Amino acid sequence: MKKLLSVTLISAAALAASAPAASAQSREYEGTVVSVDRDSRTFRLRDSERGTVRVRVTSRTRFERINGFAGLRAGQTNIETIVRRSNGRWVALEVERSGGGGNHGGSNDDDGGDDRGRGRGSDDGPGDDHGGRGRGSDDR
Repeated sequence: MKKLLSVTLISAAALAASAPAASAQSREYEGTVVSVDRDSRTFRLRDSERGTVRVRVTSRTRFERINGFAGLRAGQTNIETIVRRSNGRWVALEVERSGGGGNHGGSNDDDGGDDRGRGRGSDDGPGDDHGGRGRGSDDR
């Protein structure tokens, strides 16, 4: 019984010690690009909650809704990055343009009318009135 208790306590301690380290490994920042340094492959991002952070981009960095590192420009807003700490630097795992609306899998029925996303407004085209029955992701 003592052996089982010892194994259980050691396992619990190991899990508790590793859990905070895993969550502290990566962070997410969102804000405006302050500057881009093409030579050192870094950019500075001003996050309104956390301040300005310098982020390094590598060949493993994944870009979404941005044309790679070349697509980053000072002054761009709504830029999100997920970073991890490596050798004292923040290295980008992912960089993406956030927001932008998009239709997120639903139909774009916005012609100026206000159906509040329920799929039954005056801005719906012919055959586009789903009556709020969950046919698109905006009908929920």
